[in-house]
Amino acid sequence: MIVVADASPLHYLTLIDAVNVLQPFYGRVLVPQTVALELQNPNTPGRVRAWITQPPPWCQIEADPKADPTLAFLDPGESAAIALALSILADRLLIDDLAARREAQRRQLQVTGTVGVLAAAHRAQLLDLEKSLARLRTTSFRLHPDIVEQVRAGLIEKDSS
Repeated sequence: MIVVADASPLHYLTLIDAVNVLQPFYGRVLVPQTVALELQNPNTPGRVRAWITQPPPWCQIEADPKADPTLAFLDPGESAAIALALSILADRLLIDDLAARREAQRRQLQVTGTVGVLAAAHRAQLLDLEKSLARLRTTSFRLHPDIVEQVRAGLIEKDSS
């Protein structure tokens, strides 16, 4: 499986020491150059900058695809991630921004965000969801209570089936 990642999931999964759960699920994660540069911004936490400067072998930084003017309303990294995912027919796009998620879905891309990755990792017994969510709450990640409840309900539903 090949996925493309935007900055936010990589940023926050790195901050909570959960970024390595991506490899067992997806095998290979592609990161557009624009996203890699965003993660190297001086305002980004040092741990995240260090991670993207020397990413693990399963994470590859790719040249940005040709800019898509119909995505200009999004952040440059989100736009590049969607364009790359479309150009390589990625199996999934890791992205958190709601407008970007909606646009990616409108373009028939399968999307997962940071919390979705954590839920999948919990189901695979790679981490504890509640501990990971607690760590996520210590960051600047905007975690809406409704999303948490939806994820918990989804886990209960899957466990009972």
